[in-house]
Amino acid sequence: MERAAPAIEIGLNAVIVAVTHPTPMVLTIDGAHSGEPESLPFGPFDPLHHRTLEIGLRDWVNQQTALRLGYVEQLYTYGDRGRHAQPGDTGPHVVSVGYLALSRQSPEAEAVLARARARWRPWYDYFPWEDWRDGRPAMLDEAIMPALEHWAEAPAKDGDPALGAARLERLQLAFGGEGSPWDEERALERYELCYEAGLTAEAERDGRPMADGYARRPYLGRSMQFDHRRILATAISRLRGKLKYRPVIFELMPTSFTLTELQRTVEAISGRHLHKQNFRRFVETTELVEPTGATTARTGGRPAALFRFRRQVLRERPAPGLRVGAR
Repeated sequence: MERAAPAIEIGLNAVIVAVTHPTPMVLTIDGAHSGEPESLPFGPFDPLHHRTLEIGLRDWVNQQTALRLGYVEQLYTYGDRGRHAQPGDTGPHVVSVGYLALSRQSPEAEAVLARARARWRPWYDYFPWEDWRDGRPAMLDEAIMPALEHWAEAPAKDGDPALGAARLERLQLAFGGEGSPWDEERALERYELCYEAGLTAEAERDGRPMADGYARRPYLGRSMQFDHRRILATAISRLRGKLKYRPVIFELMPTSFTLTELQRTVEAISGRHLHKQNFRRFVETTELVEPTGATTARTGGRPAALFRFRRQVLRERPAPGLRVGAR
């Protein structure tokens, strides 16, 4: 007798990013029960109504949140068994296609978001060690690095001496050290190391033990349902890298802005402080923006000149991004 083909559902996960005051925000959905961690927005792909995956994503996001997405990019396809399944579960296997989407917060969308149990949260709530705008986060040296170094140096259960060396090399590349700088684009690698070492709430939920010698797990940011924090880390890495060769930052900016507002938005996404004069000189020499001729007093000091994105740059060169460089 032929065995029936397993049922598969295709879902669309959206990492929807906006920047406010100037904090990088991600849209999340509250857990169905008290104390349950939040998740990323999720909707099914309906091939009978949507010609492409992206059309389906834009449609259900607009219906559920009243947000009109700007830039949208597919991240990755997540299909491991166990992402949504529970022990003994015989339901359809869920394959999710993750997307990075850029938007702007709007007053008209807030009521719709509240009805959908959705809210904006700072993405550094989930990855506090990624925010270097005020210097190296203390939790790196107080909690993360000692635990990861202990994990990397612990004897392998199968006695393989190469495992420890490989772990230390990954640790140095991801977190810096031994001649390797901190690279803001390695956010996903850093989260995956913390998960493998059993340092996150998701690792505890999935039954991954900590290295011997540690009685409790350090508090490493807010957790999320399923593997959604991994999807969010993927989006952070992708967006930080994208800043350097595509002008995606302007999808997060209003039509007109000051150079200070632009710098703070870049800093918010990259998680690093930028030298004011160097940043302005770079923006002006690359001709990414042009003056509008107007000024604003919203900065609180003397009137500041307003600028807008100069769209002609897209036709003038192939990689018009903001190369903020490595730390």
